[in-house]
Amino acid sequence: MYTARKKIQKEKGLEPSEFEDSVAQAFFDLENSNQELKSDLKDLYINNAIQMDVAGNRKAVVIHVPYRLRKAFRKIHRPRTRTLTAVHDGILEDVVYPAEIVGKRVRYRLDGAKIIKIFLDPKERNNTEYKLETFTAVYRRLCGKDVVFEYPVAENA
Repeated sequence: MYTARKKIQKEKGLEPSEFEDSVAQAFFDLENSNQELKSDLKDLYINNAIQMDVAGNRKAVVIHVPYRLRKAFRKIHRPRTRTLTAVHDGILEDVVYPAEIVGKRVRYRLDGAKIIKIFLDPKERNNTEYKLETFTAVYRRLCGKDVVFEYPVAENA
């Protein structure tokens, strides 16, 4: 029978720790409960799992996977639509809806702060100019990022 114990392959003579058993059980449960991940996790097994303390009160788990399995799992990535950046970009487009975003610049200050400049379509200036402060406040509240909305300066050649 296939059990969570098959997800750990230790060196000869070594028994897995209780924590490693719990990590293997989590992989086993994830494989059996999620049909999307089942084929990807079927061949995965671990050699070792270590729990580390990191900044503050947080903990991290380091999982050691055999080198020959690494190549198979390196190609598995999260789709762009599910990343936080894509979600924040979608929220930004929804916040400024009547206008279109024609440009975006990120400015880094010396103290490490990051300010995003969003350039809106100048054709919609009359409809959106009085809403710029509202756009900034709503986006800051939803995403926690500082944003400045502007209209691009038309260059005459």
